Amino acid sequence: MSSSTNYTHWFIRARLKTRQLLLLVAMEEEGNINRAAQVLNMTQPAASKLLKELEDMLEVQLFDRLPRGMRPTWYGETMIRHARMALANLSQAHDEIEALKAGRYGQVSVGAITSPGMSLLPPAVALVKEEHPSLRISLQIETSDVLMERLQQGKLEMVIGRLFERHDKSDLRYEALVEEPVSAVGRPGHPLLNVQRLTLRDLVGAGWIVPAAGSVLRHRFELMFQEEGLDAPVNLVETSALLFMTKMMQQSDLLAVVATDVARYYAEHGLCAVLPIQLPCKMDAFGLITRTDRLLSPAAKVMLRALKSTALAIYGTQFDLTGLE
Repeated sequence: MSSSTNYTHWFIRARLKTRQLLLLVAMEEEGNINRAAQVLNMTQPAASKLLKELEDMLEVQLFDRLPRGMRPTWYGETMIRHARMALANLSQAHDEIEALKAGRYGQVSVGAITSPGMSLLPPAVALVKEEHPSLRISLQIETSDVLMERLQQGKLEMVIGRLFERHDKSDLRYEALVEEPVSAVGRPGHPLLNVQRLTLRDLVGAGWIVPAAGSVLRHRFELMFQEEGLDAPVNLVETSALLFMTKMMQQSDLLAVVATDVARYYAEHGLCAVLPIQLPCKMDAFGLITRTDRLLSPAAKVMLRALKSTALAIYGTQFDLTGLE
């Protein structure tokens, strides 16, 4: 019998209580069993008893007892992480049932980095809404690191972003979409727009709006000048805030380096112009990221199918749609 259908799980034998999971999370957040007990509206002795029962069953110590509070051990951190996931799943189950009772199809939470957030998500969401108007969609546009943390916490069901070496990939499914080219942009009417055969040498002396030091795009921005035997630009403003970037470019001759999809979007709306040069650098491919240790909700399957169908139309990326019908 597979583990998914084994009804002699340790937590059944231990009669694991939801309040024990809540206690673990509260203790991590409060750092003190007294305050955690207060948050959960229980007495301190009752909280201590729940914790001891769980530690006895697991045969490990979940918290170090310190002079001023309690700190999770490695065992505790592991159990707390899974407690958060279990509680998030229970909360999601309740929300889905309430939505179904109210005649809605359900809800799905999606995160994306900026470029696919502008090019892939809008038509995919439109496709979902055309088929299921009552399906509630929650969208978040953030960096890959922020999105991966929220996926880990169960706050997102899928992410369109990048996986880096620092990310724990053990419970993740990654399906690549496309590499992301970048472009140089400036204000409409910028003097460099009229330069014939524009080269990197022409851009060294310009002022630039760039991502923060340490980011992948910043590293590759500097590297493309160095590989041409040029010094990287030094007149810099560091930010990834697109609203500031477009406003600043309109009021100055500063240039910016952004994903090509983003550059085209703002150029189409007259907020910037794309410089006539193909930059010799690309961002790593981004892709669809889901968790392998959690089942997708019906609403999430609808959203994922729409994303994959739209990705085929936009990027030409083929996907296996098995299990999403």
